Amino acid sequence: MIADAAMRLFRRDGYDGTTMRAIATEAGVSVGNAYYYFSSKEHLIQAFYDGMQVEHADAAVAVLAREKDFEPRLRGVLEAWLDVAAPNHEFAGQFFKNAADPESPLSPFSDESTPARAASTELYRRVVDGADIKIAPGLRAELPGLLWLLQMGFVLFWVYDKSPDQARTRALVTQGTPIVDRLVRLARLPVVRGIVDDLVKVVAGLRSE
Repeated sequence: MIADAAMRLFRRDGYDGTTMRAIATEAGVSVGNAYYYFSSKEHLIQAFYDGMQVEHADAAVAVLAREKDFEPRLRGVLEAWLDVAAPNHEFAGQFFKNAADPESPLSPFSDESTPARAASTELYRRVVDGADIKIAPGLRAELPGLLWLLQMGFVLFWVYDKSPDQARTRALVTQGTPIVDRLVRLARLPVVRGIVDDLVKVVAGLRSE
């Protein structure tokens, strides 16, 4: 497959050092055929992103079936992402340089990334909907998107994590998810609910812009 050939070259030669011609040669197809299926390297990375979302969802099935409490469900899904992403850590920084550009189609917030973003958000909706936890009504609808943003924060930390097997990122997940769990539970208290409702309005406003 062209996408598989591209990933081999990205790992070997780096993203910037790989051309579409080299990808076509590696895949055993003409350059024209390569461009027919993928109009640019960025579209190849989008295909990679989409594939990772499928792998992540598959890896999360067991923990979502096993766990009913919110915190272990969230922690298990984040750990599943780390497991799926682990083989790609060595060259993740190369992609991040491009993804960090707000004008790049590789940005997780770009229109081109909408399918991958939507798939990830839907996975976190399953985390929320299947959990035995009472959630403030105003927060429930926005929580999957907020959890996706939380994952993006962990991804950024993971990209720069040079510890063996990214142990620091795994420790951050282990220590961070109980805090998220407590915040979600506190959001139901009357003294906090007003602040939560204001936050939800801000998030909804940003999404509509």
